[in-house]
Amino acid sequence: MDLILIGFGNVGRALAEVLVEREAELKEIGANFNVTGIFRSKGGFISPDGLNLKDVLERGERHPSWVPEASALEGVSELPCDVVVEMTVTNIETGEPGLSFIKKALEEGKDVVTSNKGPLVVSMRELLNIAEKKGCFLLYEATVGAAIPVFAVAREALKHNEVECIEGILNGTTNYILSRMSEDKVSFDDALREAQEMGYAEADPTYDVEGIDAACKLVILANGIMGMNKRISDVEREGVRGVTPEMIELAEEEGYLVKHISYLDRERMEVGPRLVPKNSPLSIGGTFNVITIKADLAGPITLIGKGAGPRETASAVLSDLLTIVKERSGR
Repeated sequence: MDLILIGFGNVGRALAEVLVEREAELKEIGANFNVTGIFRSKGGFISPDGLNLKDVLERGERHPSWVPEASALEGVSELPCDVVVEMTVTNIETGEPGLSFIKKALEEGKDVVTSNKGPLVVSMRELLNIAEKKGCFLLYEATVGAAIPVFAVAREALKHNEVECIEGILNGTTNYILSRMSEDKVSFDDALREAQEMGYAEADPTYDVEGIDAACKLVILANGIMGMNKRISDVEREGVRGVTPEMIELAEEEGYLVKHISYLDRERMEVGPRLVPKNSPLSIGGTFNVITIKADLAGPITLIGKGAGPRETASAVLSDLLTIVKERSGR
């Protein structure tokens, strides 16, 4: 199966490393991945016969396949390619550049796997319609919860169920901050500073602490699992900046924790601080994510795991690739 990788940052490199590490195991199960192109924002590595990923990782732009003027859009059209793996930077305003890459691939009949929330937040229903029209897969497990297999569970284990609601902690940064404020009685500012020092939060933490990241993921869950057509403007959103140590202490006296919870059902979508019983699955601490899907037949199913990280995200991308291998081979 010929692949093109678009985006070669932390996740793209992690995926390449995993493909090298697990090559023998993957071939044993019939997953023969051959990467014919890897594209960065400027330039790319190109080999119609297939790149040696180990050499590319080691040599970088000194590799003979490096082409400074290479174009990802041209590569999708001109290189041997069954699946485009789109891993560019997230842009929730326009979805670009990832949106154009995904559209181009689907319109040309290529399957797509993406770790990029931006195109899905902006145009998910349009992209799914193109994929259906062209008979292509568009898979996006890595966009919510990294390695947590929420879409796989919904697709495979709950296919005869109606999903009634979904709730959870969808952002590890805010969970870390609230956990530190609760467990160690540190201030919001100190907990945020720690999160930034440890690499959990960006220098500008707005995307996380204002609930924007969680709202984006909630939109993808609504559209991908519940078949809705929602946008980020449909989410009632509140961040965690207003949570005080006094609020947390008062909640704990009553047997609760303050958590940043995302919730959706057929009537509403919301992200914000909520009181959670200490014995609830939603009481998970640290940087962990937790997602509970409530279905009519199965009842509540809760998934917990690391919601971020290059290798965790690469694991989800690989899982989607293996799904395509399985479906395309008829197994």
